Amino acid sequence: MNIFITGFITIAAIAVVVYMLLKKMDIKITLLAVGLTLMYLALFMGQEIAFRGFASTGSIWLDPISVIPKQFVSTLSRAGLIILILGGYTAYMNKIGANDVTVNVLTKPLGKVKSPYLLVPIVFLLGNLLSIVVPSASNLSIILLATLYPVLKRAGMSTLTAAGVIATTATIVPTPLGGDNIAVAAELVKSPAFANLSVIDYVVKYHAIVSIPTLLLMAVAHYFWQKRMDKKDIANGMIDTVAEVKEMKQIKGGKLYKTVYAILPTLPIFILLITYSLDLMGIMSVSVDVGLASFLSFLIAIICELIRTRETKLVLKDTEEFFTGMGRAMTVVALLVAASIFVVGLKSIGVISQLQLIMQSTETVGFTLPLILVLFTVAIVILSGSGTALFFAMVPLMVPLAQAASINPIAITVPMGLAGNLMRACSPVAAVIMIVSGTIKESPINIVKRTAVPSAVALVFMFVLSMIMYV
Repeated sequence: MNIFITGFITIAAIAVVVYMLLKKMDIKITLLAVGLTLMYLALFMGQEIAFRGFASTGSIWLDPISVIPKQFVSTLSRAGLIILILGGYTAYMNKIGANDVTVNVLTKPLGKVKSPYLLVPIVFLLGNLLSIVVPSASNLSIILLATLYPVLKRAGMSTLTAAGVIATTATIVPTPLGGDNIAVAAELVKSPAFANLSVIDYVVKYHAIVSIPTLLLMAVAHYFWQKRMDKKDIANGMIDTVAEVKEMKQIKGGKLYKTVYAILPTLPIFILLITYSLDLMGIMSVSVDVGLASFLSFLIAIICELIRTRETKLVLKDTEEFFTGMGRAMTVVALLVAASIFVVGLKSIGVISQLQLIMQSTETVGFTLPLILVLFTVAIVILSGSGTALFFAMVPLMVPLAQAASINPIAITVPMGLAGNLMRACSPVAAVIMIVSGTIKESPINIVKRTAVPSAVALVFMFVLSMIMYV
């Protein structure tokens, strides 16, 4: 296909996807529709459908549609199934109240810290830790507004400082339970250079090396920026507002109950880290992936519930929530499938192969492609308020793009993934900003003023460190 025609079709396809994303339309159906359209165009122009192992149905009209169920099977056999299992485990932890215990146990000691500015980096890092248990930024903000916000106010923290910290708590914590990390690892493992790569390998060896220093720097940036903004507000005579926030219910139970149930939500991580460490030290080699660790944790949780309640019928009935949670997580799997169909369409019209030829014949600096993708991510996230939709849509493209640019795929996956999560709290239309804004009765712009600088500092540092490490 002519390079100019291919380029025009590609730009038009991406423009449609971005437009629908900005309009907050259902991105899954958009990606599916655009992907199918691209495949039909490719077929009518004499191209083949670029799907591994594709076998024609015998009808040009059915061939593109037949890719969809094939892609579902492919996705569900890898990253999709793990995401479903994690969705079920998270739902069950909510059902038995383990998530509430974890939040209560971790946040209760903060009431003893009297310095409001000392609390800023502590609360930020603690919130990121809690995002492992409550991965949704909006849900985590609701919980923290109910539990931590009153504590922060009693400690003398200003409303906007508390809001800025809470709004940025769900950012880039390195966790093998993150759907984005699972999706990336599943895509990377298709490449010979990353054969047998597990999610925990990706998180420990690549993600954490960049994300942990970035989180620490962002915590420090929060401290200085919130202090500066508070002084500025005081100088301008701004009166601090106080919102009425209901206290979260007190957790009843003994120390053993609180200890065990506080650990349960993160038990899959402990199991993964323990087996990973034993393997590294040569003590024991046991193959445990995220799915197995989650199911093992689920069984342990059921045993704990049986011991705690002594009501077998009730406990077994509550386990239904695990499978209901798996159903709710299907939306993430559907997004991955839709993104893959979109990429199959792009490959079918030949854009990836032509892009590779262009990059090979043009002198480009190694960090050019990652920089373009990160800036593109930042722009879309700020405009749309979604930190993950674009990332999931781009996951199937990351390895081909990296290969075309002759760079390490990690140089794309890490900075692009972190950029979306870092900049979410800088969008005045992001759900987390709207929730915090509505609760404390301040405008979203005032909250974004508190989140923008720490997030921007983290973004620049993250990108530079990623390029140093992986380009």
